[in-house]
Amino acid sequence: MNRRLRDNVASKLMLLATIFSSLIVFIMAFALFQRSSPILATQPLSELFLTSSWHPTKGEFGFYPFIIGTLSVTGLALILAIPICLLSTIYLAEYAPSKVRGTIKPLIDLLAGIPSVVYGLWGVLLVVPLIRYVAPFVGTTTTGYSVLAGGIVLAIMVFPIIISISDEVFRTVAFEVREASFALGATKWQTVKHVVMRKALPGFTGATILGFSRAFGETMAVLMVIGNVAKAPSSLFDPAYSLPALIANNYGEMMSIPLYDSALLFAALILLLVIAVFSILARIVLLKIERRGV
Repeated sequence: MNRRLRDNVASKLMLLATIFSSLIVFIMAFALFQRSSPILATQPLSELFLTSSWHPTKGEFGFYPFIIGTLSVTGLALILAIPICLLSTIYLAEYAPSKVRGTIKPLIDLLAGIPSVVYGLWGVLLVVPLIRYVAPFVGTTTTGYSVLAGGIVLAIMVFPIIISISDEVFRTVAFEVREASFALGATKWQTVKHVVMRKALPGFTGATILGFSRAFGETMAVLMVIGNVAKAPSSLFDPAYSLPALIANNYGEMMSIPLYDSALLFAALILLLVIAVFSILARIVLLKIERRGV
């Protein structure tokens, strides 16, 4: 009887802990919405999202340059990361000998644990000077602090997330499927291309969405290499300003300006909602894969 009672109590406590953990996201979203309500009550969303004027002392809070800067850096990071991650995953899951896989996989996982400030410093010391050197060869000039620098650093940061998840997805494809393809006379690459990749594509898509979520909300590394100029970039070599960098650079300063803290918290709310949406999409894709496997 005492054992059953202890089991019930432990079960209830774990349930409460799980519910509380799940509610944290909603609590954060509600708190950010409450603190953002002053600027939402005074300015329409069209003005906040579509205007470029950012002058808090004049009451002008146009998020357009920051949204474009964030999307530009994140989009470039994924364009750079997806081919490399896909080819790396195929090699690790299908071609790499066990010794090679055992050496490379931990190194890739190690990338996920490196602090973002280290990536930022690496970008400042290597990527920024390299872009500044290469720019004249393509007919432009730049300080090196640019969308391109931010995209390269972010691409490297999402490598371990996409590769680790995709590798597990590729390895869940049944070996019998490969054997059936070989029995029909297909080569190793034909089997990977037409059979394994077709089965694993939804999982790779889910991994990419999770990588996008990480990249979209990245702060320190982007802040250090993007240039932080509140103007929508017109090329990869232009500086930009991302939403996370806007919050990190300005929150806590000049809070006496009306609506300033509300505007920054609204930027945080935008980030939270976007990341939540893409995380849910990634989860839906992965659930479909699990059901298909069953």
